[in-house]
Amino acid sequence: MTLPLVVGVDGSEAGLWATDWAADEAALHGLPLRIVYACLWERYEGPVIMQSEEVPPEHALAQDIVDRAAERARQRNPNVKITVDIVPDDAEAALLREARRATAVVTGCRGRGPIRGALLGSVSRALATHASSPVVVVRGTPHNRQGANDRIVVGVGDAATSTAAIRFAFREAEARRCALDAVRAWRRPAHKPLAHPLLAGNPAHRYEEQASVLLDDALRAPEHDHPDVVVDRVTAEGPAHHVLITHSTRADLLVLGAPRRHGPVALPLGRVPHAALQHADCPVAVVPQRAAAS
Repeated sequence: MTLPLVVGVDGSEAGLWATDWAADEAALHGLPLRIVYACLWERYEGPVIMQSEEVPPEHALAQDIVDRAAERARQRNPNVKITVDIVPDDAEAALLREARRATAVVTGCRGRGPIRGALLGSVSRALATHASSPVVVVRGTPHNRQGANDRIVVGVGDAATSTAAIRFAFREAEARRCALDAVRAWRRPAHKPLAHPLLAGNPAHRYEEQASVLLDDALRAPEHDHPDVVVDRVTAEGPAHHVLITHSTRADLLVLGAPRRHGPVALPLGRVPHAALQHADCPVAVVPQRAAAS
């Protein structure tokens, strides 16, 4: 069974950006597209009574939102199979539930307001932190959202957080037939032990060399599995979130890993994906990496 690509919409312009991106992604990978609008009114007021001639304004609004999103997606990619659903729940709970049976969940970078349909802020942060599927937050410049750079950037951190993200990035680059920048940030420690005089040298060079070795180790298996993907290795000094946000200015997608823990206690999202979701100049994919419960 092919799991759908799910996009959360709320009637905002950002939600329509997410719909455009999701329609293109579904066409690229041959996936069905599921358009979801979450609203609480039906939970408390019940479904529309079909015998009634009057349609509640809340239902009319919800139906208009999903219909407009579906029509926009059809016009963009007529061959994509599209379904729509109006879910009687808050956006966070509804989309986290959708993530359990989705290839990925796509949202816009902000909603219509602080209460109704706010798909970024608390909702997108919750998805990036807790969702069991990859989450893509569509943000950035129009040029970058439309995939005009032919380049994806993946942040390469520790194996515990980035293995799944690297695999995701390679699959995306292969499907798009674009270049992949694999970026590893490094920093000199604030306090380092004194080296033996005979071993003294350029400490920056040693840290950069270590970053290159870690980068090679992380890329060896996916490069073997995706030999047609052109990979540019990048090692850069500085905080990882600054380095990756800088590289997002010329990317169509920034891919990052985020830890997941088996068990009731969630791991925090982390500084790098949190900063990218707020400041990147392109769409951001946060890919879950499972970790054992402690």
